[in-house]
Amino acid sequence: MNIEVAYALEDKQTLLTLEADTGTTLKQAIEISGILTLYPQIDLSQHKTGIFGKIAKLDTILREKDRVEIYRPLIADPKQVRKERAAQGKNMRSSKKS
Repeated sequence: MNIEVAYALEDKQTLLTLEADTGTTLKQAIEISGILTLYPQIDLSQHKTGIFGKIAKLDTILREKDRVEIYRPLIADPKQVRKERAAQGKNMRSSKKS
């Protein structure tokens, strides 16, 4: 079966296509793809993984045409960033009234 393994940095994306046997797990696909050699900083005990944008465990059995994704840790908490943006917007509106 055909499977893709994807990993992205801020400035570079890698998408590898491979042939895998039926019953291949997400972890096996990552190992077979060779992406761990290309990006030695990937630590499967720390990085989350998924299939087409949905978090999936390493022992998940893959299906034909699945895209395995390895996610980098977040640099900033999205909720905190939204709060900060909202606070800046309020400050800008209140300063215009003065």
